[in-house]
Amino acid sequence: MGEALNRAVKRLKQKGAETPRLDAEVLLAHVLEQERVYLYRESLRLLDQVSASRYNQLLMRRAADEPVAYLTGHKEFMGFDFLVGPHVLIPRPETELLVEQALDLLHQWPDPAPVVVDVGTGSGAVAVSLARLAPDCVVYATDISAAALALARENSGRQGVTLHFAQGDLLAPLGEMLRPGTAALIAANLPYIPAGELPGLPRPVRDFEPRLALDGGPDGLDLYRRLAPQALALLAGGGHLLMEISPAQSGAMRRLLDEALWETDILKDLAGMPRLTVARKRRGAPE
Repeated sequence: MGEALNRAVKRLKQKGAETPRLDAEVLLAHVLEQERVYLYRESLRLLDQVSASRYNQLLMRRAADEPVAYLTGHKEFMGFDFLVGPHVLIPRPETELLVEQALDLLHQWPDPAPVVVDVGTGSGAVAVSLARLAPDCVVYATDISAAALALARENSGRQGVTLHFAQGDLLAPLGEMLRPGTAALIAANLPYIPAGELPGLPRPVRDFEPRLALDGGPDGLDLYRRLAPQALALLAGGGHLLMEISPAQSGAMRRLLDEALWETDILKDLAGMPRLTVARKRRGAPE
């Protein structure tokens, strides 16, 4: 098994993989349905023919830049295991900042059962994490993709939480489910890549992740422009709209949000880059 792993690392390294050993270990552990530590504990064990064949097939796909998360069908986020597939964006570590900030704000909310909305939920990583870590919240999740919602429902079931799902564009499908002015927090990790930058994305992202989850229009902010007025109507006074952005968009996001309606801050991620827009609806702002 150790020899097979070493050959796989060399193969992926030659193909330019950024993390060849990690990728090789994760894929082999997936094939064997074991934890990665097992690979070292049983390094002298030989791979059976079926496992070797499956491993080789996955290595071929990884060498062609297909993301590891799509090959295994799993991705960890906020310490939880989520199912993922090619019809949803792979959860990123930087998005954990959004969840952490949401939890801090919800802890301060006076209502014992605050209403939370995750817009464009995808795999449900944000919504499910919030439901797990803030169990008193009432969590709604929307997505325009039926396939994404089906996966989010499966993830919510696997994590043992109850979410309210609605299919449609942004907050529109919640019109008959929530009254205006009732949400404490709206979380949004919407497509924010400018369309002109899509061809220059790394191949694993550009060629394998869904364009619907990446393309944010000419400057990347098309969906956020449409979301802001919808969020203003749904949020209670003092409620928050959290939006993940790229570092280059912080100035544009501040200009997008009317100072008469929103108090806006931009938080930096662990790399020190502007990443999260935190917009608080001013009390008394019209809905």
